Amino acid sequence: MGAADLVFTGGSRGGRAFLSDAARSTARAVAVTDGRISAIGHDLSEMIGPDTEVVDLAGGLLVPGFQDAHVHPVWGGLDMLRCDLSGLATREQYLARIAEYAAEHPDDEWILGGGWQMSAFPGGTPTAADLDAVVPDRPAFLPNRDGHGAWVNSRALALAGITAETPDPADGRIERDAGGAPSGTLHEGAMGLVNRLLPAEPVERLVEALVQGQRYLHSFGVTAWQDAIVGTEYGDAGDPLPAYRAAAATGELTGRVVGALWWDRSRGLEQIEDIVERRAAGSVGRFRARSVKIMQDGVAENFTAAMLEPYCDGHGHPREDSGISFVEPEMLKEAATRLDALGFTLHFHAIGDRAVRECLDAVEAALLHNGPRGNRHHISHIQVVHPDDVPRFRALDVTANMQMLWATLEPQMVDLTIPFLGDTRSAWQYPFGDLLRSGAVLAAGSDWSVSTPNPLAAMHVAVNRRSAPTEWEGDYPPFLPEQAIDLGTALAAYTSGSAYVNHLDDTGTIAVGMRADLALLDRDPFEHPVEEIGLTEVRGTWVEGVRVYDG
Repeated sequence: MGAADLVFTGGSRGGRAFLSDAARSTARAVAVTDGRISAIGHDLSEMIGPDTEVVDLAGGLLVPGFQDAHVHPVWGGLDMLRCDLSGLATREQYLARIAEYAAEHPDDEWILGGGWQMSAFPGGTPTAADLDAVVPDRPAFLPNRDGHGAWVNSRALALAGITAETPDPADGRIERDAGGAPSGTLHEGAMGLVNRLLPAEPVERLVEALVQGQRYLHSFGVTAWQDAIVGTEYGDAGDPLPAYRAAAATGELTGRVVGALWWDRSRGLEQIEDIVERRAAGSVGRFRARSVKIMQDGVAENFTAAMLEPYCDGHGHPREDSGISFVEPEMLKEAATRLDALGFTLHFHAIGDRAVRECLDAVEAALLHNGPRGNRHHISHIQVVHPDDVPRFRALDVTANMQMLWATLEPQMVDLTIPFLGDTRSAWQYPFGDLLRSGAVLAAGSDWSVSTPNPLAAMHVAVNRRSAPTEWEGDYPPFLPEQAIDLGTALAAYTSGSAYVNHLDDTGTIAVGMRADLALLDRDPFEHPVEEIGLTEVRGTWVEGVRVYDG
C-alpha cells in the first residue's frame, strides 16, 4: 500500500477506533487517502510517508463523525448573534440580559433572541409586564428554548393587534390574564401573529448564522446533520434555504446537510408542487433538500401535544383538552402517500401518543398504496408512545429519531409535564429501550437550539437516564431506567443510525472506502464508568479527511 494522507494511530499511549458497524468492531489504526478510509488495522506504519499527517489517538477514541438527525443550526446561529438567553436559568437573569442587550443595540428595530426555560416562570408563562420594564420602547419577540412559545412585550402585542377580543388561532393559544387580556406568552401558531411582522434577515446574515452554527456543531464532533425546518413556520423572513445554497456554492458549507422542507400546515396538498420545485432548486454541493418536515403536534408543557386521552389537571383529574393535531389525520395520510411516491423522506415531529400514532398510520397508508420504496421515514421526539405502537416502528420501517438528552428528570419535566400527563402516560415517555428491543432502527438528534448539540451529553442520558454533568439541573433519580440503552447502541444511533435516515450511505461507519468524516474523543468512554460519559470531549473533527475543528 502507498503512503496515506492521514493516519490515526494509538502510538505509545494507546487508543482505538470504534467502527460503528453491526459487530461494534474496533481497530488500532485508520488511514485516510483522498478523503476516504483507505486502510484499517492494528499497525499501519507502512502507510506513513514523508508527507503523511499522523494523529496520535493518545488514549482517545476515534469515531465516525456524529450526525445530528434533527437540528436547526441557522436559527441556532442567529440566537447566538442575537439576545441569547440559553446559558441562563432564572427570571432575574433573563431580564438583566435582555436589558443589557437592549442597551448595547439601541438601533435595533426589534429585540430578538430567545432560549429561556419555561421552568423559570410560574406555569411556564412569562409576562409582557416584566418585559416592558426592561424594553418599553421597542417590540420584543423571544421564543423559549423549545421554540413552541414566545415571550412578547406590550409593544409587540400592540403592533400585532392582539387584544382580549383576538381569538386563538386553530393551531395555537394566546396566554391570557384573569380578565382575558393577552398576558405576554404566545403558544404555537399564536406566535405567528407577531412573527409575521419581524424584519427579514438578509441572506448574508443568515450565512453568517449558518457558519456560526456549523462551527459550534463541529466543536462537538458533528460532521453531518438534517436541518429539521428548511422554510419557516410563519413567512419567509428566516428561511435557511438561501443560506445553505450560498454557503454550499462558495465552499463555506463544510458539513454534509440534508434539508427537511417545511410542510405549511395552513395549506393543503397543493403545496406539494412547490415542495418538489424547492427540492430541485435546493440541492447544491454538500446540501440536499430531500426530506419533508411535518409537525403533527406541539409540546406537552403547553398542552398542545396530541394525546389519545385528555390531559390531567395536575391533581389526577382529567381536563377537557387532549392537544392539537396540526394536520388533519386523513390529510396527513394523503400527503404522506403522495410525498412517499415522489421519493421524499418524511420527517415527522410527534410528541404525544396520538400524534405518534397518526404519523405511523400515515406511513402505513403510504406503504399500502405505494409498496416499500426505501425512503427511510422517521419520527422525531417520540416523547409519549403508546405501548401498542412501539412494535409498529419496526413493522413499518420507521426510524425512531431520539432526542436522548430529554429523557431525564429536571424541573420542567417534574413541574410542567408529569403532573399533567398522569402516572400511566408518564411511564410511556422516551421508550428507547423498548424500541431497541422491538427491533426498531434508532437515529439521534439534538434539536439544537432547543438543547445542547453535544452528542456525548445526550448519550450520557440515554445510558444513565440522568442529566450529564455539563447539563445538571438538579439531583433526581434515574428516569425510567428500564428504558436505558447501552453506550454502543447510543453511539451507533448518533453515527450509522443518523447516516441511514440522511441517506448518506458512504458515511456513518469507519470502513475502507467510506468518507473520512471522523471525530476524535479525548478519552475512550467505554473504558470509564458510565457515570462519566458526559465528561468526554472532542479533540478534533474531520470532514473527508480535512480538519474542521481542532480542540
